[in-house]
Amino acid sequence: MTRLFIIALACAIPLLLAAQEKAAAPLQVVSSVDLNRYMGQWHEIARLPNRFQRACAGDTTATYTLRPDGKITILNRCRTPEGRTKTAKGTAKLASREGPNTKLRVTFFWPFYGNYWIIDLDPGYRWAVVGEPDRKYLWILSREPNMEEGLYQQILSRIAAHGYEPEKLIRSSAPQA
Repeated sequence: MTRLFIIALACAIPLLLAAQEKAAAPLQVVSSVDLNRYMGQWHEIARLPNRFQRACAGDTTATYTLRPDGKITILNRCRTPEGRTKTAKGTAKLASREGPNTKLRVTFFWPFYGNYWIIDLDPGYRWAVVGEPDRKYLWILSREPNMEEGLYQQILSRIAAHGYEPEKLIRSSAPQA
C-alpha cells in the first residue's frame, strides 16, 4: 500500500507543478496605449466580483481625464439596486516612468494604490480589458453600453489565454431606458 501511495504521489507532483507554473505565468499587457485616445467614458460590460462594487447593480461607467501633470482623473459611477447613483473619484499614474504606459497605479483612497493593467485593447479603442498581475480583478470595458455577443465571446477566449477564469465574470446590466 505504501508503494502505491509513493507512485501516485510521484505522478501527481509534476502535474501540480505544471498547473502552478501555468497560473504563475506573468500577466502580459498591450505594448502601448495612446492615452489621449483612451480618455473619455467607458462602460463596464463584465467584471470579476470585487468588494468595492458590491453596491453596484448596473449602469457602471468609468470616465478618464488626462491632467496637465500626466496623471489621470478617474470618475467611476454605477446605479445601486435602489436606483441611486454611486460615484468614486480616483487618480491614476504610470506604474513606472520607464513604461510601458499600459501599466498604471490607481488610488481612490491615498496612500493605497492598486494595479490597473491594460491587457487587451481594440485597435480602434472600442473596447478594452483591464486586469492586474494577481488576476484577482478584471474588467471588460466598451465605449458603448452594450457589446455584440460574438465579440464578447471572443474576448472571453482571450482573457482565458491570459490565465483568467471567464466563468467567474459578472455580466453588467446596460443602462435602463
